[in-house]
Amino acid sequence: MKSIEDYVHLEPKYYEAVLQNYADLFDNQIAQINHNITNVVIYATGSSSNAAYGALPFMSNILKMPVKIEEPSIAENYLLHVEPNSLCIAISQGGHSYSVVKIIQRLQDAGNTVFALTSELDSPVGKVCQHVLDMGMPIEEMPYVSAGYSVEILDLMLLAMLIAQKTGKLSSVEFTKLLAEIKSIVLKMPEVINSASNWVENNISNFATAKRLVFIGYGAAYGVSREGETKTTEAVRINSWGKELEEYMHGPYLGLNADDFIICIDPMGKLHDRMDLLKQFLNKHVKNVYTIYAGKDENATADDLSLGITTSELLASLFMTVPVHLLAYKLSQVKKIDLQHSAYPDFDQITASKI
Repeated sequence: MKSIEDYVHLEPKYYEAVLQNYADLFDNQIAQINHNITNVVIYATGSSSNAAYGALPFMSNILKMPVKIEEPSIAENYLLHVEPNSLCIAISQGGHSYSVVKIIQRLQDAGNTVFALTSELDSPVGKVCQHVLDMGMPIEEMPYVSAGYSVEILDLMLLAMLIAQKTGKLSSVEFTKLLAEIKSIVLKMPEVINSASNWVENNISNFATAKRLVFIGYGAAYGVSREGETKTTEAVRINSWGKELEEYMHGPYLGLNADDFIICIDPMGKLHDRMDLLKQFLNKHVKNVYTIYAGKDENATADDLSLGITTSELLASLFMTVPVHLLAYKLSQVKKIDLQHSAYPDFDQITASKI
């Protein structure tokens, strides 16, 4: 079975495949979308939800309309009303999520059109949804997804671009320019993976002493911080938080412990200066404060990681999760955690969270 690290190294290949085939993957379904849509609602949980948050700022900017993310279980049980002319997108990479299957059924029964994004077309999600979008990558063997999370971000960005182009909100010239910028990021992915691998190796002995990891991001990097919490909890099985910058500054900072390990995810965008102010505070009270920068920053320390990509902050989620996934994997190996077998094999049997 491939590991999280194996799938991280496969991300450039999967990205390239999606970029080569996005028209075949999405055009037929896009043609069925109501061109009078006024908002987008994404239903996702776990890493798929994190991926949606990584794509959300880009999608809203390109589509020029509200985009929101809802937990499928809450929506299905308490928030079923959907505004007219909403575009509903349900995401489940493996296609077996109980809550995603249920929200698709309830929405369709209520007369709403739902588009499901999955890599397993023959899954329960693929079978129940009337409009299925192929993610464009093979089913991920490792239960703790990494490449699939990243491909979901790219898929959502491309879907937003295609819809914006068809609804006249994005010109062909603008579409081509954006596509070229994304392709340039993909070309640099091997360098990003190499830099991230070296950073993890250089710092793994220190991270191995952590009792709690706190990931703080903003904008598109908020999704990265959420994924840091998810993957660290899943793979390393220690206490972990993933917070948005301002959210952390409005309460959670009061739970700060001197032995916390803080990882700031900085896409070097609008809130870069706010992040610097927070780090001034953190460095007074915590020994282990790290920053992962999208590009290069003159204030970076020897312990920080600069991924060296100068691009729109809205695209940063395409590559900034690489070090987070590698860190979670390497820590799991140091702690001798077997990721191929569930720590609680009776969980799905009892809860039926997966169909």
